[in-house]
Amino acid sequence: MLKRRDFLKTAGAAVATGLASWHSAAAETADNPDEALHFVSTSMELQLSASAPEFLSLNIDGLGKGRRGANIVDANGTGTNYKTSRSSSGGVRRVEYRIAGAGSDAPPPWTFEFSGNKIVLVSQWSADFVPPPFVFHFSLSQVHSTVLGLFRKDDLLATPALLHFPGQGSMRLTANIPEIGLAYASDRPKQTATLSLPGASPEHQRIVYTLEIMAIYPDVAGIANDTRFDSFRRNWLNALQLNPSYPALANNTASDTCAFCYYEFADIAALTPPLAEGLTALDVVRQTLDRILAGGTAYGLPAPGWQCCPSAFSDALPALLIAAANCVRAGGADAWLAANYDGIRGWAESLLASDTDGDGLFKYSISGNSGIWKDGAPTFRPSNWWDTIGFGHEDAYGNALAYRALRNMAMLAEKAGKAGDKARDKTRYQAAADQLRDAYYKRFYDPETGVLGGWRSADGELHDYYFLWVNGIAIHYGLVPKQQANAMMDKLLAKMKEVGYQSFDMGLPGNLIPVALKDCVDKRGNGRFGCGARVDNSDGFQNYENGGATGAFTFFTLAALYDLGRREEADQILFPMLETYGKCGFEGKDASGHSPDWRRWDGISMGYEGYLTDNYYALLAVPLRQSRIDWQSGLCPSTVLT
Repeated sequence: MLKRRDFLKTAGAAVATGLASWHSAAAETADNPDEALHFVSTSMELQLSASAPEFLSLNIDGLGKGRRGANIVDANGTGTNYKTSRSSSGGVRRVEYRIAGAGSDAPPPWTFEFSGNKIVLVSQWSADFVPPPFVFHFSLSQVHSTVLGLFRKDDLLATPALLHFPGQGSMRLTANIPEIGLAYASDRPKQTATLSLPGASPEHQRIVYTLEIMAIYPDVAGIANDTRFDSFRRNWLNALQLNPSYPALANNTASDTCAFCYYEFADIAALTPPLAEGLTALDVVRQTLDRILAGGTAYGLPAPGWQCCPSAFSDALPALLIAAANCVRAGGADAWLAANYDGIRGWAESLLASDTDGDGLFKYSISGNSGIWKDGAPTFRPSNWWDTIGFGHEDAYGNALAYRALRNMAMLAEKAGKAGDKARDKTRYQAAADQLRDAYYKRFYDPETGVLGGWRSADGELHDYYFLWVNGIAIHYGLVPKQQANAMMDKLLAKMKEVGYQSFDMGLPGNLIPVALKDCVDKRGNGRFGCGARVDNSDGFQNYENGGATGAFTFFTLAALYDLGRREEADQILFPMLETYGKCGFEGKDASGHSPDWRRWDGISMGYEGYLTDNYYALLAVPLRQSRIDWQSGLCPSTVLT
């Protein structure tokens, strides 16, 4: 992109940690000392440096099944002036690092202890040598690691925190000194991130950091012994990547934060068990929203000097409202709502104000008329997430999201208090949602194709390119009666068969026929972003957002099929995707620098992020498949299709 519940629990740290493997004492005296610093268990494999307290390599398996992944870290070579001593006791393996020349009884600045699924780092103070910080050097091009936690006023990350490694699992980080702050940073050009753990000091002469390996995911009925869902368990948190530069949840650890994605993060977070004692995923979502409430900006929201959008994207304000509602609905956020209700209400009022003709549908300030998009890069972007296709004016996706957002806003108004203005707010927001629902289907249904179009432009034209995700969200959110919903889904699946798309391991195309050149937005790179040279744009088709295959927004097609009881058809899409998640197949870059978050139907990568969190929103289909998620969870505004 150019751009708790009681039944949930931590499926916790893998209990089957197995017997750790540590090279023999003979190996410790061998010519290759590095061999003595290699540790393996069913939950991790690592290599320590012989000359500095750091990892040369590290990978984990949050399920404790001995699965090996890519190296999480880059060796930084912090120094060569250390010596090591090694021992074992009671199943715990220990490596002590002392400065060269120090006696064996001198306090080691750093000690590493390993046992099964746990790493303990101990730093001890010595007046003779100040312990340096221990630094994780994450190579994002190898594993797109992130750290989830809360930033303090001094811009340091508080403990506890959670380190998450896509494709592998997580490590919960705790410290024995609660006030310890961690330095967390990322670098987009270099594709690196660092997490620095302070060493002991005169004030804190012994600091103990504990890293416990685990997989965190919802306790979903019926999947416990089904290995097809292992990738769901290891990757559930993949949609949550915290960029410390903002700080906010973002496309990835070193990329942009996009306001219109915040509801996706909140939906995943709402079903996520606690990350650590006193830390939830929704806390991280609230931190992201707090930044916007304090005047921060994000892609999809207008800002002085930023050529993004003359007004908020059609999906941006709804996304903020849904995220806020998830934070409150989950409990424990009443004080947060009271403190921020006026700001949240401001988002809702701005949304309502965009219905400029009073017909119940919300408008974007760009017309969406064909032919308005000039050569090269656009000055302003279209109305939603799918920002290289000319959505504008009345946006079917943005309005579907607004329907859910307004019903959420009615709940927030009631929760904030029933007296006076707030009671009137509830009535207004509910009435606006009802008016939108009543207008929606008639406005966006295309009788020529039998499906919903993507947008109706200011000149009255309906633009329909068989958008799977637009139809999916409308069905899932209850904006299409069940009989018509089934007929629409029949049309879409038939069209998908007709055009020959069946590579479900790559996700789904956003649109099934080419977006005409007159409706294509980003005309750079000879069709690189979906805009070719032919009038029908067939030479741009399958490139990036113009029909490229992606995991992004595939959830809505899956959700619609599961809602309609069409489980077999949904499973034909979901399970190949789960296999790809297990292979980390939606991330990384090829030799040309393109990433598989978008692919042509022949498998050629066309993305550029290297890691795009939206690809993992589709994992939400697993709890939906296994146990119907109702309105009380806030994940859709209608429990029954009628």
